[in-house]
Amino acid sequence: SPRWGLVFVILVATLLPFATFPIRIGFKPTFLDAALAAFVLVWGVSLVTGRERRFTGSPMGLPVAIFLFLALFAFALGAANARPSVTTIRRFAEIIGGVLLFFVVINVVRQQEDLEWTGKVLILAGAGSALIGVVFYVIPEEWTVAVLNGLARFDYPGGFGALRYIEDDPANAMRAIGTAIDPNTFGGMLIMFSALALPQLFARRPILPRWLVAGIVGLTVLCLYLTYSRSAMVGLAAAILLIALLRYRKLLLWGLVGLVLLLLLPQTQDYVARFVEGIQGQDLATQMRFGEYRDALRLIARYPVFGVGFSGTPDIDLYIGVSSVYLLMAETMGVVGLLSFLAAMLVYFVTFFGTMRRGLSDDRREALLLGLSAAVAGVLVSGVLDHYLFNLAYPHMVSLFWIYVGLGMAAILIERNGQKVRGSL
Repeated sequence: SPRWGLVFVILVATLLPFATFPIRIGFKPTFLDAALAAFVLVWGVSLVTGRERRFTGSPMGLPVAIFLFLALFAFALGAANARPSVTTIRRFAEIIGGVLLFFVVINVVRQQEDLEWTGKVLILAGAGSALIGVVFYVIPEEWTVAVLNGLARFDYPGGFGALRYIEDDPANAMRAIGTAIDPNTFGGMLIMFSALALPQLFARRPILPRWLVAGIVGLTVLCLYLTYSRSAMVGLAAAILLIALLRYRKLLLWGLVGLVLLLLLPQTQDYVARFVEGIQGQDLATQMRFGEYRDALRLIARYPVFGVGFSGTPDIDLYIGVSSVYLLMAETMGVVGLLSFLAAMLVYFVTFFGTMRRGLSDDRREALLLGLSAAVAGVLVSGVLDHYLFNLAYPHMVSLFWIYVGLGMAAILIERNGQKVRGSL
């Protein structure tokens, strides 16, 4: 069933995003490769054999297809600059597969029960990921390293070098990584799970017991805090603000209480100081980001239209890589590619705001759509200062992002088609 294929993709992307099979077929396939291939293949077979007779493109279909075409074009164009390695080809294929999930999701999730089922899976998977992150943070470092060493057989980094600290200095506070390894990427993932679960706290009929949702929200927000990712915290704030302004105004009060506690509690003063240093550009990480931005703008100015592709640059004084998803897209796909992505997101949010303004016929559907869209908005805001939404190193984040976009559009299409609630599974 395509539904179970989607569950498999979500669980792998959330819990074991970097695990590989202990075999080599020219390259070492990852668990995510297998999950993506199986999910897309099962859906494709059902389409070809006639079990699935309809193909839905949605209002976003054309802009997403254009974005995919431009990515493929940029990759082919960039191959002239530097011959792509097998690893680069595999990772790029994972990125394309992640974007294609948008089309698969809107064609698989067509009924309210499917939407609720997938929402439950995402929230529970996010809780599991956050729980791992918090446990890894509070247990002795030696124990965390021992677990990561156990995952080394699946090509996970092991040893104390796998642990992450503020400014990569073991004298500073450790950062939560879970099985995502990179704390900023982990923070972005936690934005998505926190934002999805938050509306369930206030919904008249939540898809999970309210007490369970409260615990999950507390767990995911705590874990996000422990990543010490400032961009993730800003993204979460943006997601909360969107939810509060559109539907649940009491979140503004809760957000204000949280901000006051963050500013006043003795345990959070180092965090606040680090945040202020980032705003003022005083810490090393922020200064390095500024350097990346300058270098990225030089590259974009030299190759503005279609970028330099994904495998390398034609000039030795340039390099691909910057801590901003928008600048990274402009580097690899040019301004044209970046504009195609922004156009797709514009179509999504115009459609979303129009649906919310008209009102939804089902409160569960509304809460899910609001949470999904707030999650998308949160990581897009975070993406100003981070690159995980379009980075060859993090295909699981690309997959999760487009799953969320696809589910949000699926909720809108279900509302438009007048689907009635069939009950949750």
